[in-house]
Amino acid sequence: MSLSEKNAHAAAAILARIEGVRSDAKYQKDQIVFSQGDPADSVFYLQSGKAKVTVLSTEGKEAVVAILPPGSFFGEACLTGRAHRMTTVSGLTECVLVRIPKTGTIRALRDDPAFSELFISYLMERNIRAQEDLADQLLHSTEKRLARLLLRLANYGADDPPLDPIVPRINQETLAEMIGTSRTNVNFFMNKFRQLGFIEYNGEIKVNRSLLTMLLKQPVALHD
Repeated sequence: MSLSEKNAHAAAAILARIEGVRSDAKYQKDQIVFSQGDPADSVFYLQSGKAKVTVLSTEGKEAVVAILPPGSFFGEACLTGRAHRMTTVSGLTECVLVRIPKTGTIRALRDDPAFSELFISYLMERNIRAQEDLADQLLHSTEKRLARLLLRLANYGADDPPLDPIVPRINQETLAEMIGTSRTNVNFFMNKFRQLGFIEYNGEIKVNRSLLTMLLKQPVALHD
């Protein structure tokens, strides 16, 4: 059993102890877990599959703000007193979720050290990623931002090499939204990465670890 599988089993055992928890809720691809503006009364844990987080502006424009991998918590804003959801979350693939009531989450954070460690560790890691994303957006070229996103979507840093294929295939418009550029720029660099052997891009995206060399390059001029 891999380290990630062991972590998943440990997390499942911890979550099963929480009062009112609903485990193994299955969601299909594109099925909505909750929508922006819905009542916020629970926290979710993504046990398997991937989910997509989107926001909708007052003008009706939708943007993808995150792709959640297995092991992610989401919906925790309800713990801060938010009465309504600030985002929409839907299945990017078929997902299995654990739903934890707000009251049960608060009680577990207070009384269950193992859950507190699991939950707080995830929030700290996500906060670090958010800071890295902001620095990436402000300081790096489109080329490097795209390389970093592809590596993340392929689970770079996980314990089991090689990198996972990016499943399902994410279209170029979504990639462009996530790094703040145009689809034309994404298309240009995806073709460049493929020509350099950094990715395989035929039906699905397969990322090679050699793409890391793009992040280690000296700063280059911005392309957007």
